[in-house]
Amino acid sequence: MSAIGSPAPGFSLPDQHGRTVTLADFRERASVLLVFYPFAFTGVCTGELQELQARSAVFQSEDVQVLGVSCDSMHTQRVFSDQEGLDFPLLSDFWPHGAAARAYGVFAEDKGCAVRGSFVIDPSGIVRWSVINALPDARDVHEYVKALEAVRSTGTGH
Repeated sequence: MSAIGSPAPGFSLPDQHGRTVTLADFRERASVLLVFYPFAFTGVCTGELQELQARSAVFQSEDVQVLGVSCDSMHTQRVFSDQEGLDFPLLSDFWPHGAAARAYGVFAEDKGCAVRGSFVIDPSGIVRWSVINALPDARDVHEYVKALEAVRSTGTGH
């Protein structure tokens, strides 16, 4: 698992439009809110991502890049993104199946998907905050906001 204060594992994943997105793309430019979710089109996942979308302008104005990640295919991510009106990247951790989720310690082997793991990564690539919830348990978007404020105000998130 990615421990607080440790370098975040790098990744290179296609987004819902087929563009390759890497963690390094945001180095020294923005903090990253990395949100792993189990499956597109499920109730809790949809609700969580809609909450992030509702706050996307605030995140962008504060130099925060939201990245959603699931083991769904790029094509599934595209339809889901279009249907829900999501304007942030949804990354496909489809193949090798769950490699990014495994690197972050949030892959459920028995289910074949990511659990609800979220990570705040500062612009230098260090994990500053994380929360991991079980599949049925939605995360609180207000916790993201507090964690990102801590990173911004102290430069470390502590």
